[in-house]
Amino acid sequence: MLLRRHSPGRLSTTTPRVAMHRELESDRPMRTLAWGLVGAGDIVRKRVGPALRDLATCDLAAVCRARADLAESSARAFGAKRWYATCRDLLADGDIEAVYLATPPALHAEQTVAAAEAGKHVLCEKPMAISVAECDRMIAACRAHGVRLGIAYYRHFYPVIGRIKDILASGEIGSVTLAQMNAFEWFNPAVGQPRHWLVTREAGGGPMFDFGCHRIEVLLHLFGPVRRVQGLTATVAFDREVEDTAGALFQFERGPCAGLMVTHAAAEPVDTLSLFGTRGSIHVDALTTGDMRVSAGGASRTECHPPASNIHQPSIEDFVDAVFSGREPAVPGEAGRAVAAIEERIYAQRPER
Repeated sequence: MLLRRHSPGRLSTTTPRVAMHRELESDRPMRTLAWGLVGAGDIVRKRVGPALRDLATCDLAAVCRARADLAESSARAFGAKRWYATCRDLLADGDIEAVYLATPPALHAEQTVAAAEAGKHVLCEKPMAISVAECDRMIAACRAHGVRLGIAYYRHFYPVIGRIKDILASGEIGSVTLAQMNAFEWFNPAVGQPRHWLVTREAGGGPMFDFGCHRIEVLLHLFGPVRRVQGLTATVAFDREVEDTAGALFQFERGPCAGLMVTHAAAEPVDTLSLFGTRGSIHVDALTTGDMRVSAGGASRTECHPPASNIHQPSIEDFVDAVFSGREPAVPGEAGRAVAAIEERIYAQRPER
């Protein structure tokens, strides 16, 4: 049996009463959040820029980037009204209410503190920062200046993850005893290529730091705080400053044991999540498609819960709603800090090169 859930943003049928209410609301001017975009790398070009440009609740006011000579072309590509040579110049723009930081992790703490001091809300790319100490600085600055801080762990908003939480809460597969996540890809940019910095110490780490952090956030979202962590990092295939392959074992305070394996050195791409419980199991063969198999009570079914076509969009929508409603974002700074604390424990066991 195949069950299919609506993708985010897809309209479903409403009763005439609800439809009339929505029609009346549509007559009111929609409130928008004025954004400054800091950075213009691959993620910005493919996802963040289009989302800030296209969402009705967002007004992309200005852009800045490390290549100041390209700031104007980036601003025009995303429909921004203004462009600046530096982040400091952008933060001085009084029309900007929030900033999206799409810069390397080593810059996040300094830029977040500066944004908070300028009274701007901050949605920061993952990983949150290079260290827990930097995360603490970011959280403290945003609290002190009364602005929101969110971390763009977009997989948190995958419908398939929400559906898994519902199934776990229902008890259908019993108590989860073991979880396993794998994330494999081939990634070894040469010196001089734009993304080579991601395999240097400047990036903070290799695949465990770069995209392993996404999976750690998912595991924390599903199972809560971690009691114990055992990490392994290694350079197996490439000559580089950071690992190309890594693994971690977790024991959660209230829940299962879990394993996470990541690598930059696999020819076959993999992005899986499997949960094994006392009554059944859940298998997601590709998180990016949302297809999953649920087995329990001697029966099995397939469900499909695909992510939004722009996978960054739900994270940005949630952050805007958090600013307007005065609540915390679904992935606040504290969540980013929790991931960073686990990463520190994994890398503390890193062998010296």
